[in-house]
Amino acid sequence: MNESKKRAANMLKTARGQLDGIIKMLEEDRYCVDISTQILSAIGLLKKANINILNNHIRSCVTTAILQGEEQGEEKIEEIINIIDKYIK
Repeated sequence: MNESKKRAANMLKTARGQLDGIIKMLEEDRYCVDISTQILSAIGLLKKANINILNNHIRSCVTTAILQGEEQGEEKIEEIINIIDKYIK
């Protein structure tokens, strides 16, 4: 696992811990705004992990595909465009 994927994995593990904390907050009937703040924090980590993974993908898989030929490169570029489209919706 390269350094970029390790960082993403650590972010996801942190987000998992936050989710466990959020569930506990709900079970303890904590203040809704505090719960919402924690949810936003977990969402932020998930977004950062996703960007990290996509960055790694572009710099490795997409670059390699482009160098290997037009068809493979176009397919990888289309994948990234589809992910970005989902991301911004």
